[in-house]
Amino acid sequence: MIQKSLGLLILFSVWGQSVLADGIPQAWQMGMQEPVTPVAKIVASFHDQVLLMAIAISVFVFVLLFITILRFRETKNPIPSKTTHNPVLEVAWTLIPCVLLTVMLFPSVRLIHYMDKVDDPELTLKIEGRQWYWNYEIPELDISFESRMIPTEELKPDQLRLLEVDEAVVLPINTKIRLLITSSDVLHSWAIPAFAVKKDGAPGRISESWVNIQKEGVYYGQCSELCGMDHGFMPIKVQAVSKENFLKWANDAKHRF
Repeated sequence: MIQKSLGLLILFSVWGQSVLADGIPQAWQMGMQEPVTPVAKIVASFHDQVLLMAIAISVFVFVLLFITILRFRETKNPIPSKTTHNPVLEVAWTLIPCVLLTVMLFPSVRLIHYMDKVDDPELTLKIEGRQWYWNYEIPELDISFESRMIPTEELKPDQLRLLEVDEAVVLPINTKIRLLITSSDVLHSWAIPAFAVKKDGAPGRISESWVNIQKEGVYYGQCSELCGMDHGFMPIKVQAVSKENFLKWANDAKHRF
């Protein structure tokens, strides 16, 4: 029964990821969005491992609780036990959690190091959060532009409410891109679930991260740090295209912005 339940959970998780192929949140979604960067793939894998470990621990605890309730209920034990301690059990329930936490510690530390390691980037995207829109800059190409949410009344039939912007960020796939994130006023946070990126931008400081998008598509995110009245109206839209199409967009952007 337990194996069947775990199988169904994994099945629903995989199904939930498969329907989120373009970084678009879905109603009743199960699991994360499809990971499209190396970091996101490791994050999704680590999440699944920890989830299975947590399920196993929960099942074990509830089985013990159920046995205790049945075996030591008042009707079967009219004279309560006067046991005060058990050294073996006390050592076990101290050491076992330490071992489990250690098992989770090493891969999580490696993941954090991998997420922050930006070696030899091919492109830089500077992101500045403002109340309440984003300013983007690609210094290598001398491109700078603002990205603002499209109001609901101006949306086209195929556009997503609260997620569409007037100027999407266009980035090339299979390219190591350094992200430099800051803010001009209050705390903001640039977050895209499909990239496994959530980096705070603080005034006077620059946060660094990186992405290497491995699949063409449109990916959405939002500001994830409470930043004031219109915090919920700062969507992020990234369009990942081939390197050839990115160069075409860059040439056009130089004349438009």
